[in-house]
This record gives sequence, C-alpha cells and structure tokens, in this order.
Amino acid sequence: MSDMLALRNPLFVALDTNDLRTARAWAHELGSLVGGIKLGLEFFSAHGAAGVRAVMGADAPPVFLDLKFHDIPNTVAGAVRAVAPLAPHILNVHAAGGRAMMRAALDAAGEEAARLGLPRPKVIAVTVLTSLDDPDMQTTGVASPVFDQVRRLAALTLDAGLDGVVCSPREVAVLRADLGGEAMLITPGVRPDDAPTQDQKRVTTPAQALRSGATHLVIGRPITGAANPAEAARRILADLDGLAGDKDPRA
Repeated sequence: MSDMLALRNPLFVALDTNDLRTARAWAHELGSLVGGIKLGLEFFSAHGAAGVRAVMGADAPPVFLDLKFHDIPNTVAGAVRAVAPLAPHILNVHAAGGRAMMRAALDAAGEEAARLGLPRPKVIAVTVLTSLDDPDMQTTGVASPVFDQVRRLAALTLDAGLDGVVCSPREVAVLRADLGGEAMLITPGVRPDDAPTQDQKRVTTPAQALRSGATHLVIGRPITGAANPAEAARRILADLDGLAGDKDPRA
C-alpha cells in the first residue's frame, strides 16, 4: 500500500484471533483496503514475534501492535525494546502505569529504533478501556466518572511526551479540544449502525468518531465477522468518504 493511500485511510482493522492462518488470510484480503492492521494480545500470546512477521509480509499496511504494556518502568522499557525489531507503526501502554512508565516506553522506543535504523514507533497510551463504564470504575476504586478519568490520563500521557491516546469515540471531541490538533486519537468501540455493540459500552459510529476528531478508527468484528470482510470494510470506507481528507492518521 502506498504511503499516500494510508494517509487518507483512517481505518485499522483488528485481527483479533489466535489462529495464524486466519490472521494471514484477513491481512491478505483486507491489506489493500485499510490504512493498517491491529494485532493484539490474543494473537501475540499464541504466536509471538514470529507470528507478527508472518502476518506483516512484504505488502502489509502499517501495524498497530496492541499489547498494552503495564508494569514497572524498567520492565516496560525492556518489553518495548523486545518488540522494536518488528517495526510496528504504533505500539501502546496503559496510561494508568504513570508518567515515569510512559516516558520509559517512549525513550526505549526511540533508542532502540535509532539503534536498528528504523523509524520510531508512535507510542500511545490507553486511557480507560471501552468495555468499562462508571459502575465498573467504581469497583476498582476510581470514584470520578469515566469521562473525568479519561481526561486526566490523557493529559498525563501528553505531559509524558507520548504521541496520543486510545479513547472511546464518545470522548474524542473533548480530548481534541484538550490536547490540540497534533495528538493521535485512536478509537476502538466504533460500530456501524447495523452492528451489535458486543462487549463495548462506550460506542459511536465510525463517521461520528471521525467528525469528532479521531485520527484512527479501530474496527474488528464488524469487519472480520462479516460474511464478506472486504465488502464490510468497503461499506465503512464509503461512509467515511470525504471525512478523512484533511487528517493524517500516520502523522
């Protein structure tokens, strides 16, 4: 896929499976349509770095390596160094790990990429998982509403120097105002009108998320679970036509 096509395409498809053959088939079928692919913890736990390389191939679009590192700073820095040779376009950590942990991840990404002669991955942080709502957060000891916690963690993420955050599409507009025009805002919990929400609780449609200021839309089951994944992706992109022209999802 050309860089210019990727610049105009904010759609990252989540290949949420632990089956290598299935992931490779989805990547082959969808790679020329989408702006990128997301490989997460389920897949990485089953196949590790070798599996990521097998899926990426020569013509794969950018990869978002969604492993959500969350540990002490030294351990997270080591984990980032370990995956840097895979040359992911984006990798992420949990903002709840704190400023020092996030900074350690960013520094490790930059140092290891420079050592390997690779572009530095964009390092972003998860604010609050889109499967959680206010009652869920209260059971973990967070008394403030999810919305307030998201804003708090997003500000901390940018203060640590990271490139952006993962957030619910319902929080995108406020975070765009809070964080300015340069921050990457990556939104899971995006569902077309005719798709079930499943385990996502804070959702909007792809077009609503993009209009609100998202730079990337991560969509999995509405595409990969469709009878024709490529056609499902095309329908979503048709709905977004004209909305992403002034955005740079790979900035």
